[in-house]
Amino acid sequence: MTADPSAQPRAEYPRPQFRRDDWLNLNGSWGFEFDPGDSGLERGLLEKATLDDRILVPFAPESELSGIGDVDFHEAVWYRRQVTVPEAWSKGSRILLHFGAVDHDTTVWVVSAGAGDTTPREVGRHRGGFTSFTFDLTARAGVRAGETIDIVVRARDDKSAPQARGKQSTEYANHDADYTRTTGIWQTVWLEPVPEIALGRPRITPDLESATLTVEVPVGSGHSTGLRGGRVRVTVSDDDGVIETQEARADLTLTPRVVVEIPDARVRPWSPGDPYLYDVRVELIGDDEALVDGATSYAGLRSVGIVGPRILLNGETVFQRLVLDQGLYAEGLLTAPSDADLVRDIELSMRAGFNGARLHQKVFEERFLYHADRLGYLVWGEFGDWGCKTTGPSDDRQQPNASYVAEWLEALERDYSHPAIIGWCPLNETRQHLSDRITVLDDVTRAMFLATKAMDTTRPVLDASGYDHRVFETDVYDSHDYDQVPSSFKATMDLLDPAARVAYVNTEDDGDVLRPDLRQWSLPYNGQPYFCSEFGGIWWNEEAAAAADAPEQSGTTSWGYGERVRSLDEWYERFEGLITALLGNPFMFGYCYTQLTDVFQEQNGIYSFDRSDKFDVTRIAEVQRRVAAIEEAASVRS
Repeated sequence: MTADPSAQPRAEYPRPQFRRDDWLNLNGSWGFEFDPGDSGLERGLLEKATLDDRILVPFAPESELSGIGDVDFHEAVWYRRQVTVPEAWSKGSRILLHFGAVDHDTTVWVVSAGAGDTTPREVGRHRGGFTSFTFDLTARAGVRAGETIDIVVRARDDKSAPQARGKQSTEYANHDADYTRTTGIWQTVWLEPVPEIALGRPRITPDLESATLTVEVPVGSGHSTGLRGGRVRVTVSDDDGVIETQEARADLTLTPRVVVEIPDARVRPWSPGDPYLYDVRVELIGDDEALVDGATSYAGLRSVGIVGPRILLNGETVFQRLVLDQGLYAEGLLTAPSDADLVRDIELSMRAGFNGARLHQKVFEERFLYHADRLGYLVWGEFGDWGCKTTGPSDDRQQPNASYVAEWLEALERDYSHPAIIGWCPLNETRQHLSDRITVLDDVTRAMFLATKAMDTTRPVLDASGYDHRVFETDVYDSHDYDQVPSSFKATMDLLDPAARVAYVNTEDDGDVLRPDLRQWSLPYNGQPYFCSEFGGIWWNEEAAAAADAPEQSGTTSWGYGERVRSLDEWYERFEGLITALLGNPFMFGYCYTQLTDVFQEQNGIYSFDRSDKFDVTRIAEVQRRVAAIEEAASVRS
């Protein structure tokens, strides 16, 4: 396969919640070369003007859409692209180079393409495959408007090192719930000019009770902070025009803060039924009243609270009918082929009766969250922590890597202002028996929980999804249960009694939590809001089911959880039974069904991997739209 050099995929603006007018998308054809022994620096790949292959950025080389499609392991890969910084950009501008995400350890150099010094200049390094990062080409290498440069990127991806990899397989072939890897660039690359003293990403905190938006705006550069005599100006508008403008001095603090009040007549809370977004304009004004920098953003005015077993949205009980979304695509892997594919995934989910998703083992790109914001789609923000540590009930040797803590903090910082995000969960299915000593897993779980709470006091935090709850004061408690028999599944979930502090808790063999002889993984349930955050996963492959010699479950070809159904009617009956068991539980605040789509060999999705229908989704939606017991009880109280 070869890349189309004339194509520019993913041409839309990549950062909708912090948007400037001037930018240059660098997606498209880049020079590319595999470096299987990670010896490229010694072999001169940094100086090599023309690499051996071409690749279509932002698609990873393992993907079909990259034009390469090589799914083997790659210790390192190299990219090279020549670009001329637009002459029209101000000569005084700093030139920023942005990467949406690169897996996993990234080093970037720039090389002048002019007649002067052509020595490669390193402009930055970043570790972590899920989060965005930026390098200042002017501060690091003196790059200015009108200059032609070569950008050289090396990405290392060592499978033997502890790292946050999510569901990327550490074996050559896909198996069970591990899938084809992603190496190197997999989100948009772009240039942006900013003034010497510039605005940073706004951090917007809504307060529905006081009808205010608190906007914190970092100001500075690589060399200085603040702007003598300058001001940060924030203007909030709605469909009827400007609501209010507030200012704060830009030279008294590293992060000026303003509070904008919204009059009662113009308060419109963000909710799934009415996902209203206010426009936010942020400006940096000099002491001469000149505009130094400006950007646009948006905000939703909503609240998330906890009362007893309920999680409240805007003070009301909204049962969370979530679906597990792994964000994988047959042709693009972790990268959505187009922006429309992101929208389609949300719309397909809502069409089936879900009102949100767990974004599973992946930090989703910003544009997905933007679409969730504007479509009213509830989201639990999570992290691809698998690979950060050893797991297994007999192994207490955790291998944390400090970089994944930093990467999680980067995700929190980037995504804080999205109203669609209603909760955070940094870890998933950690497994280690409780013992009479404090383990590294205990420390890691508490550190990730406390770091999340320190970054965000406005949303509930789940310490770890399923299995090992190691933070007694976790805001939310959950379990994973793939029992395929609705009656026994219901009996297990009916253990839930917040007042008595009793609930199903994952144990060594997922047996009866009330049996003291089973080895425990989690600290006891303490009456928190509780949901079954993974269940279902009912297999269905029509062609395989119809075959007389249909094979049984296979972790490499076609599998789902538990005993297979043999007909569509049996599938609908099982789905309805499992869903009804949770909707009818008076203490359950929500659920998360596994999963939105088939993913390679894991064929238990509501839709096929190509997003085509597998079922009559109107039947699925009808089951889910029944009033949940916890909603009915809240309605009676009100």
